[in-house]
Amino acid sequence: MHMHKFEKIWLAFGIGALVVFLVTIGVSAFYLGNKPPSCLTTINPEKVNQTKPFTEPGLHKVEGKEWNYELVYVASAFSYNPVQVEVPLGAKVRVIATTTDVVHGFEVAGTNINMMLEPGYVSEYTTTFDKAGEYLIVCNEYCGAGHHLMSSKIEVVK
Repeated sequence: MHMHKFEKIWLAFGIGALVVFLVTIGVSAFYLGNKPPSCLTTINPEKVNQTKPFTEPGLHKVEGKEWNYELVYVASAFSYNPVQVEVPLGAKVRVIATTTDVVHGFEVAGTNINMMLEPGYVSEYTTTFDKAGEYLIVCNEYCGAGHHLMSSKIEVVK
């Protein structure tokens, strides 16, 4: 079967693009450890404030886990609880967050922490804070009229 040279070029380009895409995904998933957020943990959105660990939002030291601290957040109509928290420099932190009402975003500006908080689900992300300073948490999913007022702050201290 005879193929025109332009068909061969486009076929090679398509196969090359597919190989580059698969290598990029493979490196991201296996070498860098990136993975989609787990929506395996569910919660009753009406009883968030009565369900551990959301009964006490904030930073908590933990023992016997891969991380040193758990940072628990509850999002609700135009606010995050807690509003501000201090995290020790170099601490490995497991961020655990959920929402009580509508879909909210949870983006820590200047880091790669970016989660979607959906009612009925718990979002988790483990990270290490290597730079001291203040990190602003913003909602990057439109959630209503007060969306622009929704923020919190993580202060990484030495």
